[in-house]
Amino acid sequence: MSGARDDTTTAFGPVLTPNGTRFRLWAPGADGIELELSSGTRLAMAPRGGGWFAVEAPVGPGTRYRFHLPDGTAFPDPASRAQAEDVHGFSLVTDPEAYRWCTDWRGRPWHEAVILEVHAGICGGFAGVAAKIPAWAALGITAVELMPIAAFPGTRNWGYDGVLPFAPAAAYGTPDELKALIDTAHAHGVMMLLDVVYNHFGPDGNYLGLYAPDFFHPEQATPWGPAVAFDRPEVSRFFLENALMWIEEFRFDGLRLDAVHAILPPEALAALGRDIRAHLPADRHVHLVLENEHNDAALLPRPFDAQWNDDIHHCLHVLLTGEREAYYGDFADAPSARLARCLSEGFAYQGEMAPNLGRARGTQSGHLPPTAFVSFVQNHDQIGNRAFGERLLALADPDSVRAALALVLLAPQIPMLFMGEEIGTRTPFLFFTDHAEGLADLVREGRRAEFARFSAFSDPARRATIPDPNAETTFTASIPAPPPDAEEWEAFVEDMIAARHTHVIPRLEGAVSLGAQAVSEHAVVARWRMGDGVVLTLAANFGAEPCPAELPAALTLIASSGAVDDFAIPPRATLAFLESEAE
Repeated sequence: MSGARDDTTTAFGPVLTPNGTRFRLWAPGADGIELELSSGTRLAMAPRGGGWFAVEAPVGPGTRYRFHLPDGTAFPDPASRAQAEDVHGFSLVTDPEAYRWCTDWRGRPWHEAVILEVHAGICGGFAGVAAKIPAWAALGITAVELMPIAAFPGTRNWGYDGVLPFAPAAAYGTPDELKALIDTAHAHGVMMLLDVVYNHFGPDGNYLGLYAPDFFHPEQATPWGPAVAFDRPEVSRFFLENALMWIEEFRFDGLRLDAVHAILPPEALAALGRDIRAHLPADRHVHLVLENEHNDAALLPRPFDAQWNDDIHHCLHVLLTGEREAYYGDFADAPSARLARCLSEGFAYQGEMAPNLGRARGTQSGHLPPTAFVSFVQNHDQIGNRAFGERLLALADPDSVRAALALVLLAPQIPMLFMGEEIGTRTPFLFFTDHAEGLADLVREGRRAEFARFSAFSDPARRATIPDPNAETTFTASIPAPPPDAEEWEAFVEDMIAARHTHVIPRLEGAVSLGAQAVSEHAVVARWRMGDGVVLTLAANFGAEPCPAELPAALTLIASSGAVDDFAIPPRATLAFLESEAE
């Protein structure tokens, strides 16, 4: 039988054998486990020690199966490679080698990444994303990052409520359709990255606590429930195998690990990164990226390549909108000075007390290469976690947004756009789910209660207008619509990315900061010595008036908007200069 997995390295999930399929389950809290096939056949699984159960059956790909506890509770395989229907139903046996790849792809170096973050469901599933790849590649995008696609309840979800990490969500398409998407991207020279959630499981469809309570540490709380027990070998192996499945079987070019500050104990994260890298072939470019509220520089640039830098977003957001509530309060005192530190050193907070957070945050990061940080003006969190999901163009002057985009796209840090940003869409991106009755009510009311601490939502009647996450209209309202000036925005973004490909990326390896300064309350100037010795200077002014500044005598490489003045940064504009050090 084709597609046999090596069960000496794969502990979780079904394994095809010459005689059928071997099923395994780690259920240390169960007295016994039965395998049920959709034909009605039920087979007792033999205990194998250490909480493991196994049985082999003469069935192959396409077989529907699930497990049973002695009390009759039925549940899917936690390492299901596909679900027949929803996360409560039958799992499917798949053949990991059935898909015939059209490309022989080894990837791209990390410094070439220009990332577009995408929600597969909003794009129409895996096939819908694949249809957009040629246009994104023509724009200059070199990496598409999918928000989480692990199976979740219902048909609409951001992905962070996933409960079956190995199974691509059926609402988006089949495993082979996902592989076809990745094949298409690679054929156009585009890397595919995947957002994975290893710090928690969603609230609906997670049965692990019934038969494997050792999967969690109930005494260690996270915002989503008990901490996952990464210090247990079986648990760490579960997530290592998941990461390797996406990289090896599906040929993803990298992973973005969500909210790793909730992975406990902290040393488990570094171990996971090292273990993933130990299994990777030397001839492939595979990239590992973190979201980490703790800003721990010790994890960068190995075993992880980079971290999403929320600090630079927060500085830009305060400069463009003037907002100061919640975490923006930690950046409102001197946003241009903090932005300058982000551009030159990475993190704005490197061990200092963050007043809103109420504790010290971050570690020293000035020694890291610029490519250890992913910069963005917007992402799914920073838009969707607003009550009404407003994009920045609904909150700030368009020229200021252009200036911020130019800064992000031309700076040596790795740039990321959020889907729709490339056409200047004003469509909101709202928080949406598709939970069953009961949980849907709790999510809706919980969502509205989150905003009670904001002055704009102190009135209960105002909070009641926050869109219901479970309403289908909330999902459809989030599909990016092209605005009247879409072509203008797309041309601008294409020009900025083209300038990056021509003038920045070829010089990125070996780039080091030469410092950055706030030259006014609204403007910064930053300089880097690039890998070939050329100096890149970026001067950005988010204010409404020209800002006097000492600028290079070299010819201006590009301006985001406005007329160029040799002695001032135009209002709401970013300028870029290239000069040799001798000049």
